[in-house]
This record gives sequence, C-alpha cells and structure tokens, in this order.
Amino acid sequence: MLILALAACDIAPPAPPVSATRPGPAPLSPQTAAANFDAVAKAVGPQARRECRNRTSGMNCDFRILVDPNTRAPVNAYQTVDKQGRPLIIFTLSMIATARNADELAFVMSHEAAHHIRSHLQRQSQNAAAGAIIFGQLAGLTGGGSAAVEAAQQLGATVGARSYSKEFELEADQLGTVITHNAGYNPLIGVKFFDRIPDPGDRFLGTHPPNAQRVQIVRQTARQLGVTQ
Repeated sequence: MLILALAACDIAPPAPPVSATRPGPAPLSPQTAAANFDAVAKAVGPQARRECRNRTSGMNCDFRILVDPNTRAPVNAYQTVDKQGRPLIIFTLSMIATARNADELAFVMSHEAAHHIRSHLQRQSQNAAAGAIIFGQLAGLTGGGSAAVEAAQQLGATVGARSYSKEFELEADQLGTVITHNAGYNPLIGVKFFDRIPDPGDRFLGTHPPNAQRVQIVRQTARQLGVTQ
C-alpha cells in the first residue's frame, strides 16, 4: 500500500539555521517578539479570511494561527489543515524569535495563508498521486515485482509533489504581499527576511526558488500596490 507523505509548505528551506546566514538587525526581546506576533495575527487573520472568501468558493477560510510550543523546533512556519479541513498557520517559537520586526512576521504569516487560498496542499497531493501512478505503471511495464513497483510509486510521489513547488512558493509570495499590505504592514520590509535565510539556488526538483526571484516577485507586486520602501 502506497502512503503519500506530503509535508506542509515551509516558508524557508531547511538548515543551515538562520543564525548561520548573513547578519541582520538585532533580535527582538522575547516580550517584544511575543507582542508583535499577537498584534500581527490579529491584523493578518481577518485580511487572510477576506482574501480567501473573495478568491475562492466553498473553501474553509476560518484560519487558525497557532504557535508550536516545542522550544527545540527549528525556525519554521507552515500551513496545513486539521481533520475538519480548517486551515492552520503554525509558527515555531524560534521563528517568532528570529523575526526582526512585525513586517517580517506579517509577510511570513500572509505567505502561509496564501498557500491555503491557492490550494497548494491539495494541488501538491494531486501531483504526488499522479507521479506515483505514472512511475508505478512504468515499473510494472518493465517487469518489476511488487516491491519495485511500490518503490517506484514512492519516488514518483516525491517527484510529483516537487514538480510545481517553486511555482507554488512564488504564487504564495505574490498573494502574501497583497495580504501583508492590506493588513497594514510593509511587504518590502517583510521580504528582508530572505536576506537571512539560506539561498536554495535553482536546484532541479528543489522545493524553493532562488531568494532573488522571490524578492523580485514581492517588489513587483508591491509596486503595483503603490507600496514604497
């Protein structure tokens, strides 16, 4: 039996940690970081729901913004859904502590909301299923046994899930810029978060596009919105 294990979308590629990349503004105090997160969640949540309802039909737009209490969890923010299909945006404590200002938090939060609005998890699942079918059929045609077919399905699921992941990230950056602006924050300040995370480059089947490409999308969208630095 094939099990498709699809990770919820992350704001940034994995290690090295943010602290190992280029330095930026000084970190905020824990109290300021927590206050910023609370204020941002209250501002971004309603705007994310509004964009979701305006751009979709029949989708659950009742976002829940949560904090992962695990103090050892790496810097990360991601979007997923609960068993009832309610969209969840989850920040790790280290992600909140890493943000240098409210604009960065707002941009990351809006980016994750955009993943749900654009149906990226559903589309990723469909791509993974299609890849699994194709690779499994190819393995069967070449005479592979059940173990070979299952291995091919797992590989196909991975390839399928990653096929459009870079495009999904850019779509989320574009819509995330809109949500950030509508929530009262500056996406051009928020996008400076990318200055401090590893640049994945343009790897084949990579999950994230180059940072420069993401910054360009944000700047183009912000310019259309009339946002200046």
